[in-house]
Amino acid sequence: MATARIRRKPLTDAGTAAERAAVYALEEQVGFLLRCAHQRASEVFNDVMGRFGVTPTQFAALAKLDDMGSVSQNQLGRLTRMDPATISGVVGRLIGRGYVRQAADLKDARLVMLTLTPNGQTAVKAMKGAAGEVSRRTLEPLEPREKAALVEALAKIA
Repeated sequence: MATARIRRKPLTDAGTAAERAAVYALEEQVGFLLRCAHQRASEVFNDVMGRFGVTPTQFAALAKLDDMGSVSQNQLGRLTRMDPATISGVVGRLIGRGYVRQAADLKDARLVMLTLTPNGQTAVKAMKGAAGEVSRRTLEPLEPREKAALVEALAKIA
């Protein structure tokens, strides 16, 4: 998605509210640009990963479970930066699809642990094999140094 860019003088804290409003350009605001970049990344994700029938949050949970082996639902939520309600829904759908199973922790029966099922392990390996294409295509317009700088900058504010 291309947007027209109008270069104006930088927005500063100096000046009156009216002066700041006069130089405000939506297309130059970080929130607007992040939302547009997110929309692009989501479209690419759906194009590349659509055949697997998972959402980005479901894939994140599966990928992290594959990395970790076994974690509690609470820990999985923290690792994937999902709030408790979101991770609960994601895990419920993944259990329903037969990708994830729950079991009591052997050391603490009060704790419910999540692991991938054999079907989940097979599916996530195929998904991970395709997932790199999402980042590649999302970042395609950038030069190699720009790609590295963007990923580094996003990691700092994430």
